[in-house]
Amino acid sequence: MKIFGFTLAAAALMSIACMANAEVKTIVLVHGAFADGSGWKPVAKILQHDGYTVQVVQEPETTFKDDVAATKIILDKAGPCVLVGHSYGGMIITEAGSHSNVKSLVYVAAYQPEIGESAVALNTKMPAAARSIAPIGGGFLAVNQDAFPADFAADAPKSEARFMAISQVPVASEALGAGVTVAAWKDRPSYGVVAQQDRMINPDLERFMYKRSHAQTIELPGSHAIFLSHPAEVTALIEKAAKASN
Repeated sequence: MKIFGFTLAAAALMSIACMANAEVKTIVLVHGAFADGSGWKPVAKILQHDGYTVQVVQEPETTFKDDVAATKIILDKAGPCVLVGHSYGGMIITEAGSHSNVKSLVYVAAYQPEIGESAVALNTKMPAAARSIAPIGGGFLAVNQDAFPADFAADAPKSEARFMAISQVPVASEALGAGVTVAAWKDRPSYGVVAQQDRMINPDLERFMYKRSHAQTIELPGSHAIFLSHPAEVTALIEKAAKASN
């Protein structure tokens, strides 16, 4: 009986050890404001080719709380993972990234706030070049469709940028004004991509935030939609985060 009990205890300890050292093979991608998860397709394609499981969060952009909740639903079933956010998605992963399944964070031309900071507050520190975001009613904001290609996706194929403009997801102004209550990057390794020609978030603000968090950072020549124009380089950084977490 004692031997049986010892065997069960040993098996339990081995199981816990295996879970603690589980290889990170899942990547969770979170889109930003005015976009949806389909923009991640080029990055997801490479990740899947390289053997990773990819989950894309389709947050509603109705409230910050709703967006974080949508992300946590995916994280609950993801297992050990790298959590990636673009633009406003950086706010979401900073809050949701405290989830036990998240091993590291990757910010792609994204906000990386300190506790209490909102996207609006950060943008006020170092304003972006774009002036094309405006209210459309009901408490929601959108990017002017005519300005969208140049401001959001200047280096993406023109037909794709135009379609993104007409299919964009309006974001609630409340979501952009909400401050985070958790800064997950304080407890987890973080990585950042600076988009050098970003007009939606000031590249110097990206540098400031990533330096503040001691994120491992790369810089790429491109627009806010850097995941479309440089998917290979963005994916390489995500995979670096995954391998470093193993």
